[in-house]
Amino acid sequence: MSAAVYETDSVVELSTNLDDITAEVLAHATGVLLDAGALDVWTTAIQMKKQRQGIQLSVLCEPSRADEFADLILQHTTAFGVRIHTATRVKLRRDFFEVKTKFGNIRIKRGFKGTELMRLAPEFETCKIAAIRHGVPLETIYAAATQAAHLHSNASGALT
Repeated sequence: MSAAVYETDSVVELSTNLDDITAEVLAHATGVLLDAGALDVWTTAIQMKKQRQGIQLSVLCEPSRADEFADLILQHTTAFGVRIHTATRVKLRRDFFEVKTKFGNIRIKRGFKGTELMRLAPEFETCKIAAIRHGVPLETIYAAATQAAHLHSNASGALT
């Protein structure tokens, strides 16, 4: 893969294995991490020693904030330790624009490989707000926003 046409940056992935945490405490901890500005937070079901079911909690953050997120994990979970790995991330260059739909303006994220438009994706939060406001399923908003985004991009000759 030629990284020259993609953007790259460094990220830190923090992880810990938990076999003694309640679902409520874990949900609170993931909320704290996201509210603090983690780039992403996820959990994975794992098998631990002595055949115990467990959860691996993973957090992606900027390298300068690794200590802060390790501290949050140790404060808000039952963890006794946190693994920290630095990685290089290859990603599409991103920007945002709005499309007009019958449900209001919806924010769209675009992803570019060099100058080539590769992806269009409606932003969840604006879709959720529109779905609640209009009393329609979220999928209805996504479909309207995606159609409008493709029409907008076709008009500018960027994506078919």
